[in-house]
Amino acid sequence: MTVTKFGLGQPLRRVEDRRLITGEGHYGDDHAPEGCLHAALLRSPHAHAKFTVTDLDAARAMPGVHLVLTAEDVANLTDIKCQAPLPNGDGSQNHVANIPLLAKGTAKHIGDAVAFVVADTVAQARDAVEAIGIDYEVLPAVVGIRGAIAGGATAVWDEQPDNISFDSTMGDKAPVDAAFAKAAKVVKVEVENQRLVTNYMETRSVVAEYDAGTKRFTLTIPSQGVHGLRKTLTGVLGIEKDQIRVVTGDVGGGFGTKTFTYREYPLAAEAARRLGKPVKWVSERGEHFVACTQGRDNLSVGEVALDADGTFLAMRFDVIGDLGAYLSQYGPYIPYLGATMLTGVYKTPAVFVRVRGIYTNTVPVDAYRGAGRPEAAYLIERLVDRAARETGMSPAEIRRRNFIPPSAMPYTTPIGDRTYDTGDFAGHMGRAVEASDWAGFEARAAESRAKGLVRGIGLATYIECTAWGEGEDVKITLDQDGGATVYVGTQSNGQGHATAYAQFAAEHLDLPLERIRVVQGDTDRVATGAGTGGSRSIPVGGISVGAASQNLAGKLKELASEELEAGVQDLEIAEGAVRVAGTDRSIDFAAIASLPKATEAMRTGQGDFVPPSATYPNGTHVAEVEIDPDTGITEIVRYTVCDDFGIVVNPLLLAGQVHGGVVQGIGQALHERTVYDAEGQLLTASFMDYAMPRAGDVPFFHFETKNVPSTTNPMGIKGAGEAGSIGSCPAVMNAVVDALDRSVGLRDIDMPATPARMFAALAPLRKAAAA
Repeated sequence: MTVTKFGLGQPLRRVEDRRLITGEGHYGDDHAPEGCLHAALLRSPHAHAKFTVTDLDAARAMPGVHLVLTAEDVANLTDIKCQAPLPNGDGSQNHVANIPLLAKGTAKHIGDAVAFVVADTVAQARDAVEAIGIDYEVLPAVVGIRGAIAGGATAVWDEQPDNISFDSTMGDKAPVDAAFAKAAKVVKVEVENQRLVTNYMETRSVVAEYDAGTKRFTLTIPSQGVHGLRKTLTGVLGIEKDQIRVVTGDVGGGFGTKTFTYREYPLAAEAARRLGKPVKWVSERGEHFVACTQGRDNLSVGEVALDADGTFLAMRFDVIGDLGAYLSQYGPYIPYLGATMLTGVYKTPAVFVRVRGIYTNTVPVDAYRGAGRPEAAYLIERLVDRAARETGMSPAEIRRRNFIPPSAMPYTTPIGDRTYDTGDFAGHMGRAVEASDWAGFEARAAESRAKGLVRGIGLATYIECTAWGEGEDVKITLDQDGGATVYVGTQSNGQGHATAYAQFAAEHLDLPLERIRVVQGDTDRVATGAGTGGSRSIPVGGISVGAASQNLAGKLKELASEELEAGVQDLEIAEGAVRVAGTDRSIDFAAIASLPKATEAMRTGQGDFVPPSATYPNGTHVAEVEIDPDTGITEIVRYTVCDDFGIVVNPLLLAGQVHGGVVQGIGQALHERTVYDAEGQLLTASFMDYAMPRAGDVPFFHFETKNVPSTTNPMGIKGAGEAGSIGSCPAVMNAVVDALDRSVGLRDIDMPATPARMFAALAPLRKAAAA
């Protein structure tokens, strides 16, 4: 059967959009069970302080207050444990600072949770928070990577005086050092990948309910996967998994940080158990800036050794990741994961990496869209661009000379045990350079100079690992109305899963998308699931949906065979019916569902795909910028992307994912940064100070693909959800550096390239113009 209307490869609009944009979505804050109480938290105003709670009675006596909890009141619960401890380079285990539900006598970062208050209304809960008596003894704070590792720095944790959680290495140092010793040229960069706040549209929330009769919890949480939350919550609450149901409705963005179990979730559950009433907490936007994991925050040094022809002989890297005051669930793994991708798309014989994770008195850091891979791409692509400048080669030439060729695939990198299955890096770079009209740049730069502006162009070629690890066990049922329902353990938080999964099902059932329902986000209705993250939903979940749909299609043919008096081999599925091929004899799905033999088992298809290894999407971004020396404002005037995503499921959804990721990368390159002062106070704690990209800050994008199917899954798909955020930062910053190098000879500047930074950098140009 060949499907052309509803199946794979079609640029279909999202079936869920009408419901969402007409106000019919059901998000976390929309869930309000009868008699629901409301929670608020007392959070530390200091980044590092010992404290003593001196008075709870006043808060407990306030109108509407039902419960006030401090650390000693929840001693029956456990900390939220880091799930990604790492070995040190010497084989010893790293230091792990798990997250307490409430701080135990010492606050470790601004916003650290000290007390949990439940009242009839949000206002009453917040008033009671203000009434809690507490004395703080402010301690010196450790802020920033350089501050944490400086001699004599205060220890965030007394038992770890050097503030280092882990210190790991990859690769063999001896051949790397030997290659550097004989190199014709050595190029070095030091780059900062600044800390970011994950600003999705919907802040976090939880509604906890408890049934005393069954001793069972129900938690409604906007998340990226209910099964992962259930697993962590059972450990924290000390219960079995059948004693808790986790539900997620519509989700207004996640970007990695809604994967995790946060303190408010088990605290609300415990409060609901004690009070016998539902308890609800919704984060305010300002609270979100200090109560949710943040992203990035690396300080890295990269070096490349080259021969006289510009061929890479070896690379070495020193990466330090700021993990914050506590280790979030996957916090240590993020810089480590990024380090495994530091060779990028280049054939480099010898590589050595040192990667460390350090503590500071700041909000914990964990996965943010790309999760270590944007940091790796930024470091390697800034390094390669610097090498091009210092050797006199063009950015494209030095890359082309050192790309891993398609003939070398599958290619295993020298570090990280990464085996790239496919890729034509020179192919998509060549196409991106052509589509961007790189050849016409000099003429455009001359036009900019005539207007008193400076122009630069930059490219970045990236590769990332996606869709590895656990599989997805999917089922699909034929419903009585002749439609179908997919049950899947991933979780849409804006990507369009209801549309994409319906396309996988339509490929085998030939149903219109609106007749295929998708059930997700409920541990009672979906048995298992690994959630959404790592660009895994389509390459893993989608393939499982396809397998389940194919399984169901076979069963429907079996059921129809007797009714149609034809062999299964003579039947085909078309337009929601089974028919005898080449005839008009058919039976529609609704009629099949009503057959006596159509048991639940015969109306259910199962599919389970476990990826044998990762997929490796890759591509090239080209950015062109124009900068006004009199204001420092940088405008991105052209932006081109050519990506390799293997087989494409829905080109329209794919373009949306890439566009969104690029905008996030532009935001980091030009606008966003999280700033703590020396005392650990967050200076960018609202949208008044934390600059987000806006529609006027981005150009129209030219996006195309030059795809090579993956060999690690049966459909050749590569993950795509994070790619836009990976290639964009280095492309934009390479363009900025190109503009600065051309105008004032400056080759080193860190993100974000704000107007203030650019105004200062271009001071020599203004001075020369005034002379």
